[in-house]
Amino acid sequence: MWGELNIMVPYAAGLYLLLVGVLVLFQFALAAGAPWGHLAMGGKFPGRFPVGMRILSVVNAMIIAAMGWIVASRAGQFTFMAYDFPAWVIWLVVAFGVLAMIANLATPSKPERALWGPVTVVMLLCTLVVALAPSVEIAS
Repeated sequence: MWGELNIMVPYAAGLYLLLVGVLVLFQFALAAGAPWGHLAMGGKFPGRFPVGMRILSVVNAMIIAAMGWIVASRAGQFTFMAYDFPAWVIWLVVAFGVLAMIANLATPSKPERALWGPVTVVMLLCTLVVALAPSVEIAS
């Protein structure tokens, strides 16, 4: 089983990082005033986000990017910026993925649920593949 998991790690990490890029761009677009509020935060702020929510979008983008860094480091991707995080840190990303998946599948906003529900399911599966595979040694 672990051999098959090891083969899947680069693909899972790559797909996760692609989706992280999409999410980060989406969050920055919300922060810049894109009228996509119906696709985030339960649809409570349709249209453009108010200033406080725009600031929160920037914070969200930074958290999502940090999780991408953790997954990439664990998977041995982008070794030029890899960091040897403690093994338990990947499980924080998995836990966040579980919460994000539940929130996006349970949101009252149908467009948000339709868009981000499947994305968060895929992201969670990718993080599980990376978390369950043996850790990759980071070259110094």
